[in-house]
Amino acid sequence: MKQNSTIYEALGGEDTVRRLVAAFYPRVQRNPLLGPLFPQDIMPVQEKQFMFLSQFFGGPSLYSDAVGHPMMRARHMPFEVTKERADAWLGCMEEALIEIHIEESLRTFVLERLSGPAYHFVNTP
Repeated sequence: MKQNSTIYEALGGEDTVRRLVAAFYPRVQRNPLLGPLFPQDIMPVQEKQFMFLSQFFGGPSLYSDAVGHPMMRARHMPFEVTKERADAWLGCMEEALIEIHIEESLRTFVLERLSGPAYHFVNTP
C-alpha cells in the first residue's frame, strides 16, 4: 500500500469493495455461528456493508450520508456477539479477501484494521 493511499484506494475502490461484500456474505450465511443472526434477504445487509466498508476504508462517506453516524457497537447490541462469532466473522472476511485475490500484505492489513471493531462489538461472554 502506498504511503498516502487509503485502504479503499489500495483495494481498488468501489468495484473491489462490492466484490468483497459479494464474496463475504455467502460465507456468513453458511456459517453456523453467524448465519442465524442475519435475515433471509441479505441484499439490504450487503448494501449497508458495502457503504460502511467504503467509508471505513477511507472512501466516500456513503454510510453516514445514507444512514447517519455508524454507531456500530450500538447497532450490534441487539445480537449476541461473542469472541467466537467475531473470530468467525473475520475468518469469513479473510476467505473473501483470498477469493477476490487481494495480495497477502494488503489482506493482512485489512484484517488487522477490521479486527479492532470486530472484537469491540463483543457483548456476550
